[in-house]
Amino acid sequence: VTGERYHTTFRPAPTPEIQARLRQNPKDEEENIEKRLEVYYSNVKALEDFYQDAFYVNADQDPYVVFEFIESCIIKPLPCKK
Repeated sequence: VTGERYHTTFRPAPTPEIQARLRQNPKDEEENIEKRLEVYYSNVKALEDFYQDAFYVNADQDPYVVFEFIESCIIKPLPCKK
């Protein structure tokens, strides 16, 4: 009704009336997520093999730290094992 978006953990609906009106995105239902994870895990090994020079980025940190890490990998990459 209002166009607002809520999250059950991080931004719950402020009132029970709003909670009653909320609908879940069908893409976020458990069986759909399980299918997407299956596709991911079936493809991730092939991607890792193909992109052997790729580097792992821990994006679960401050955006500035992530940016600095990516920049350092591009400008001064670590030597590769050969």
